[in-house]
Amino acid sequence: MNGEVVRAHAVVKGRVQMVGFRAYVLRHASDLRLHGTVRNRSDGALECHVEGDKAKVEEMLTLLQRGPSHARVDSVDVDYEAPAGDLPRMTVSA
Repeated sequence: MNGEVVRAHAVVKGRVQMVGFRAYVLRHASDLRLHGTVRNRSDGALECHVEGDKAKVEEMLTLLQRGPSHARVDSVDVDYEAPAGDLPRMTVSA
C-alpha cells in the first residue's frame, strides 16, 4: 500500500439484502485489493468492515452508496476505526 491505511465500518440501509450486495462488495473489494468482512444483519441492513489504502477505502464507500442495480440504498453510516491489519481479504462473515 502506498498511502495512508484506514479502516471503516459501514452500515448500509435500504433494500440491500437478496439483491447481490455481498457479491458486489466482494468483487469491488477484490479489484481494490481491500481487506475486510461483509454480512447481512438481522435488522435488514448490510454491514461492512473494510481496511486498506485510504483512497481505495473511500472508493469502496462511494460504491456502497450506489450498490448493485437491484438495490436501493437509503443511507450509509460510516465510522472510522484504527487500522489493525487483522482483517482477511474481503470475505462474507456470519
